[in-house]
Amino acid sequence: MIKVSDTARKKIVSLMEDDGFDAATDYVRVGVKSGGCSGLSYDLKFDKALGENDKLFEDNNIKVAVDKKSFLYLAGTILEYSGGLNGKGFVFNNPNAQRTCGCGESFSL
Repeated sequence: MIKVSDTARKKIVSLMEDDGFDAATDYVRVGVKSGGCSGLSYDLKFDKALGENDKLFEDNNIKVAVDKKSFLYLAGTILEYSGGLNGKGFVFNNPNAQRTCGCGESFSL
């Protein structure tokens, strides 16, 4: 399961509307790709369609699509949004990550 915090939900709905997506029908696609200073990095984008290898979750009225391979790395993750003085952006609180980099955008297992 991928969870979405209240602050992340508000930001997602706003960004989806700005980009021509509808949070009621479209998806937030969360994934993992190779790269970053710790070996793996997070990928986040909006999508209108599901792939045949996607897992679908809904939390806090947000539909989250994750491909099966990425889900192995992301199970139990909470997607949050930080708008503080130290920077703005989405934060992945991933219980599977054993090491993260200083910017929080990459991790290793």
